[in-house]
Amino acid sequence: MAIEKPLKIAIVAGEESGDLLGADIVEALKRATGREVRLVGIGGRHLQALGLTPLFDGGEIALMGLSAILRDLPRLMRRISQTASAVAGGKPDCLITIDSPDFSLRVAKKVRAADPTIPIVHYVCPSVWAWRPGRAVAMKPYVDHILCILPFEVKDLARLGGPPSTYVGHRLTHDPGVLGAAKAQSLPRDLSEDRVKTLLVLPGSRRGEVRRLVGPFGKTISILRARGHRLRLLLPTVPHVADLVRASVASWDEKPEIILDPERKWQAFGKADAALIASGTVSLELALSGVPMISCYRLDPVMRMAQRLITVWSAALPNLIADRPVVPENYNEYVRPHYLARQLEALFSDTPYRAWQKDGFAEVARRMAVDRPSGDIAAGVVMKYING
Repeated sequence: MAIEKPLKIAIVAGEESGDLLGADIVEALKRATGREVRLVGIGGRHLQALGLTPLFDGGEIALMGLSAILRDLPRLMRRISQTASAVAGGKPDCLITIDSPDFSLRVAKKVRAADPTIPIVHYVCPSVWAWRPGRAVAMKPYVDHILCILPFEVKDLARLGGPPSTYVGHRLTHDPGVLGAAKAQSLPRDLSEDRVKTLLVLPGSRRGEVRRLVGPFGKTISILRARGHRLRLLLPTVPHVADLVRASVASWDEKPEIILDPERKWQAFGKADAALIASGTVSLELALSGVPMISCYRLDPVMRMAQRLITVWSAALPNLIADRPVVPENYNEYVRPHYLARQLEALFSDTPYRAWQKDGFAEVARRMAVDRPSGDIAAGVVMKYING
């Protein structure tokens, strides 16, 4: 009996989140085919545990914000060429690019030009629904299929003339931490006025976000205390900004408990009465966990100039998924502590405001539900292209 040759998969994943998605696909490909999977490209610790020897550290391409990309453009262009040459020269059965579109899609374009026979699948739809919609049709010549993690993206890609796409679901919908927090949030809760309120404070996972929001967040907490609220503050963060966070909250009237352990983070989500957050993926984590929240953001100067390019009606993922305002958003000059404090007060008690959010979160979960793990659905799409 002939032994099937190994699958050779080229993969490009810079962010930690993309590395996890890539590992999910690889594991699913192994299960579905019973074949060895050999990897080439870029990835982090999860893909490396599955046998990938990265061309270079994926952290080099995990850049966010226009100013960061412009600052590192010469080095990024060299890395794009290096990656595309290695992928095309390796003759993989498929190239899977994951998120980081400013890098990974340029690699895809060069690989398609070098070898049009290599199928190319991109995982995580670029936010063409939010800004620069022309990117959708521009991808079509060199991306064969897009794996979407948000349910509205398939329709938007088709409307904008983009490549074929499939909604594969979001790994958060079956994340054990999220499921545990949601279960804790579903239990009866004391919402009386005189109790201690547990407030999650999430000022962002990037240094610029923290610097722009930690001041207003601290003032908001001072106002809540002045208005008679007793608070327990929980501040989950990530190691690379932990020192900045500690230094920034040292002058707060009420000191938060800083949490670095992922398991304790989800426990905090389960205990929280409400959350004050920097806009981002954390809003989806909180929505699926059932934690009422107030979302804030202050753009850096470069992005403020580019703000007119944004076409989407909301920046909060729960709002976009539910297709209605669920999470209140406060941006730039509207990040006003006195207003934020009163919004949070309305979430601390059993109010229609709180019930509206909770109902919206249930709609988000319903719309995001899939019948199989997202990695299995994604691997099925990849195999269709490998099999021709």
